[in-house]
Amino acid sequence: MSTRPNPPLKCLPSTPTGPYLAEPAPAATGGGAAKGVAEGVPTAALPDQQTGDGRYALAWLTISAPRGAVPTATSICACGRNRFAAGHRKALALIEDHTRHRDFCPLRTHQEGAAV
Repeated sequence: MSTRPNPPLKCLPSTPTGPYLAEPAPAATGGGAAKGVAEGVPTAALPDQQTGDGRYALAWLTISAPRGAVPTATSICACGRNRFAAGHRKALALIEDHTRHRDFCPLRTHQEGAAV
């Protein structure tokens, strides 16, 4: 078998010998959209898709019950109430207390004169 000759490789031109400045880009002629851009397509940003409906969270109940560990519960309300319980019975009692607090929270009962 005979060996094939190596194909010529592309090579870079010789290294410049001095510093050169970049040439300015050609000035754009005419206004309007660039070539290839669809005409008549709105470019304005879309409105926020998650606009509020006037509701917001007042009370949060966080329960953590990993397998083989002590369950915990935390009840936090915007009125300033902050409760924590560790253990199965205490966590269940806090869940009931959190539900009861929703009916008597001062932030919820002042809305339109009745509880929401």
